Amino acid sequence: MTEKLRSHGRKAIRQTFTPRELMTPTPELAGVWRAQILTLFPDAFPGVLGASLTGKALQEGLWQMDTIDLRPFGETKHRNVDDTPAGGGAGMVLRADVLGKALDTAAESARGNWPVVYLSPRGKPMDQAMARRFSQCDGITLLCGRFEGVDERVIEEYNIEEVSLGDFILTGGEIAAQALIDATVRLIPRVLGNYESTEDESFSNGLLEHPQYTKPATWKGRVIPEVLLSGHHAKISTWRQAMAERLTKTRRPDLWRAWCAVHNRDPNEDREL
Repeated sequence: MTEKLRSHGRKAIRQTFTPRELMTPTPELAGVWRAQILTLFPDAFPGVLGASLTGKALQEGLWQMDTIDLRPFGETKHRNVDDTPAGGGAGMVLRADVLGKALDTAAESARGNWPVVYLSPRGKPMDQAMARRFSQCDGITLLCGRFEGVDERVIEEYNIEEVSLGDFILTGGEIAAQALIDATVRLIPRVLGNYESTEDESFSNGLLEHPQYTKPATWKGRVIPEVLLSGHHAKISTWRQAMAERLTKTRRPDLWRAWCAVHNRDPNEDREL
């Protein structure tokens, strides 16, 4: 028996002349933040995004994810999506004509503020501010590269924003896409349940997060700092702020200098606990 797709909320109906084999089977949900992923491996999704709070929010229709398989857009009867690099060199490059058709199909259902992002090691580093910006968009289209990357003309033609998770290389953009979506979706109202919890996280205010503790009060001779058990909220807040500053200064001097510049603080200052 064929499993029926489950939809949430209202469906946004639209007419299209795109062949059925090139369309995602997922109905659109009106007014919901949506991620479109262009990939050669659609079965890799939702992956970890289908678990925990992001998975629950996905089932409840608080956000939506559509995968667009690049293979059906391929050329010739073999559905070729790549070719050798112009000028020679190792590896293969995703073709401009193939990606262009896929991006045009994705654009048919993109509405409003909708960036197109290519997960690339040469892109701008992903940070919390970027995740917050993406969460405030109507949706996002993510292009997952493979092999040696994509034809540069595609990036230029579609004004694609390049984003990197860090100074390292992955075999493809799918893992990076899931990380970007996770960081973004959790900032959408109602996804976490307690939205205020995002305000105290690392990077939210420019600092790393303070240490966290829970029961038991004593474990292997290590005790929870006494101030956290005092019930004195002002002292607890002061301690947490000081610890966040100290951790940031020690582990991320770049963040610490930037934070001090904004708050007119001496970077060499160390707050008393």
